[in-house]
Amino acid sequence: MTEPVSEPSSQLLDIQRRMAAAVMHPLTRGETMPRRRRDGASNQREADAIIRPNDRLTSFERLEIYNRQYWFRLYTSFEEDFPGLQAVLGRARFDALMRAYLTDCPSQSFTLRNLGSRLDAWLDQHPEHLGPHPVLARDMARLEWAHIETFDSEERPPLSPEALAAIDEHSTMRLQPYLRMLALSYPVDDLLLQVRNENGSSASSTNNASTARRRRHVRHVATLAPRPIHLALHRHENSVWYKPLSPEEFGLLAALISGKTLGDAIDLALADSSLPEHQRAAFLQEAFASWAMLGWFTS
Repeated sequence: MTEPVSEPSSQLLDIQRRMAAAVMHPLTRGETMPRRRRDGASNQREADAIIRPNDRLTSFERLEIYNRQYWFRLYTSFEEDFPGLQAVLGRARFDALMRAYLTDCPSQSFTLRNLGSRLDAWLDQHPEHLGPHPVLARDMARLEWAHIETFDSEERPPLSPEALAAIDEHSTMRLQPYLRMLALSYPVDDLLLQVRNENGSSASSTNNASTARRRRHVRHVATLAPRPIHLALHRHENSVWYKPLSPEEFGLLAALISGKTLGDAIDLALADSSLPEHQRAAFLQEAFASWAMLGWFTS
């Protein structure tokens, strides 16, 4: 017979909460645990109360180890998730953004996968962190978060050929949960692929030659005139792929995702299109055949 799991005692729960508050409190600029927290509490007093010293370290020094390792792990995870944003901003600006964001939006999930989930909304309120190329930086941040969501999101069985054949203009169509669509102003997809290739090369990411190449890539993209770019992110065999879309394709998919019927989605996508009337039927046939082959339509 399974024993019931007892709730922690009020004393133990209090210690757990105090430990968590100390460990999760942001570090100082010098990457150390502050003596006094923002809420006025003393970390020195908390350390003395909840952790014993040993013959090598004081209570404060022992608690500081956990505090620093917690934050260093957050920093490492955030850097791994947003290498393109770091390339666009540069090391110093990226570090300042990372620390400010993680202070305002601390981890609230059991998984570090969700660490950047509030970055886009946070940047709306803090554009001062976007550097000299704010639109480029925002595009990159959005692409990198969409990449994470595409990689991790659910995949459902694709529609069968019989189900696809039964669709008419009154049908609504569901698309794969992993599919993400972005309207951008810069070709950050190419830039991110270059950055990831540099990071994955045999040269260290801190190697001077590798860093110089990334800077050249960023400078090149930043000099381009902004133009509308439409992109779909999808997954195949556990890899994320970027697929350029025409404005009509983007509008059609966006309308289907929003729940429009097929007929209404087509009307919306082609309403302001420069595509000649006699080419529209072939365009629709080719687009739907491609998306069906990729398995984007699901029940």
